[in-house]
Amino acid sequence: MKKTILLAASCILMITACKQNPDQQNENNNAAIDIKTTGNPEVLKLVSAPNVPAPVGDRAAKKLIVNLETTEEIHEIDEGVTYKVWTFNHTVPGSFIRIRVGDEVELHLKNAADSNMPHNIDLHAVNGPGGGAEATFVAPGQEAVFNFKALNPGLYVYHCAAPPVPMHIANGMYGLILVEPEGGLPKVDKEFYIMQGEYYIKGKFEEKGFHEFDLDKGIAENPDYVIFNGKKGSMLGNNMLQAKVGETIRLFVGNGGPNLTSSFHVIGEIFDKVYVEGGSTINKNVQTTLIPAGGATIVEFKVEEPGEYNIVDHSIFRAFNKGAIAKIKVTGDKNEKVYKKVK
Repeated sequence: MKKTILLAASCILMITACKQNPDQQNENNNAAIDIKTTGNPEVLKLVSAPNVPAPVGDRAAKKLIVNLETTEEIHEIDEGVTYKVWTFNHTVPGSFIRIRVGDEVELHLKNAADSNMPHNIDLHAVNGPGGGAEATFVAPGQEAVFNFKALNPGLYVYHCAAPPVPMHIANGMYGLILVEPEGGLPKVDKEFYIMQGEYYIKGKFEEKGFHEFDLDKGIAENPDYVIFNGKKGSMLGNNMLQAKVGETIRLFVGNGGPNLTSSFHVIGEIFDKVYVEGGSTINKNVQTTLIPAGGATIVEFKVEEPGEYNIVDHSIFRAFNKGAIAKIKVTGDKNEKVYKKVK
C-alpha cells in the first residue's frame, strides 16, 4: 500500500514538473522577446578557432550584424594530405559567434563567386524554420540576409543545411554560436574554441596527396580522420593551447559530426564544471562528457600542475589512430602537495 502511494505521489510530481517546465520556458522566451534594443546595428567581431571573442559581460542587448561567407577551398588536413573543404569564413570550424540573450541579429550570408555549390546556414540558436536555412539558401556569387532574436542562452552549433546536408557538414561547414545569459558568464582566466569533426576520404589515414570525399564511408559512419579544429595536429607542437598554473580554463567545445558522438576528455584533469549540452544545467567533478553530433558543451577546470595535458576523444582509437588529440601546455611552479613523482 505504501509503495502504491509513493508511486502515485511520484507520478503526480513528475506530471506537475512536466506541466511547469514548458510554462517556465515560455516565460523565459517571452522575457527575451520583450528585451528592447536601441541604436544603430553594430558589426560583430568574429574570430577563428581556437580563439574566441571577448566576453559579452553585463552590456545591454544590441542590434548586431553578422557577416559570413561560404567558400570551397583546398586545405591541408594532415601533413602532406590535402582535401577540398567547404567553409564559413575560410576556416574549419567556422568563425565563433558570441552574442547575448535578447540581441537582435541581422545575419548576412554570402556565397563566394567561385563556389560550385549553393550553401545556407542552420543555426541551432535560432527559433524559426530551418534555423535560418530556408532564408539563406544562396547560389554562388549571391547573398542572403535574415534577422533573428536570441531567445535562449546556451552554446549552439551552426552548420550548412543545403542538400546533400551530410556532405556539406562532412566537408567542414560547421561552427559555434554562444548566446550568453543576461549579465554574462562568470569570469575565467582563459577561454578557447574547440570543435570536433570527421573527414571521409578516398584514401587512407596519413596517405599523402589530394583526396576527394568518399560517400560510402560517410554512409557507413567510418571516417578516416576524427580531428579537432579542421586539421590533425591543429593544437600540437607550436600550436598547443597555453595556460599557467592556477588559471581557470573554459573550453567551448562543439561536435560538428556529421556522425560520431564525442567522448570529450582532458587527460590528467577533472572538469570542475560541465554545462551539459551547452545549456544551463551544470554538472561538477566530471571526468569525460558526451557531446552528440550537432551538439556542444562548455567545460571549466583549474590547472594545478605544470606540464602538457592531452585533449582527446576518449573513444581512444580516434585519438591515437585517427587524429582526435590536442594539447594544453601549462607553465608555472610545481605543487608537490597535488602531484609528486616518488621514484
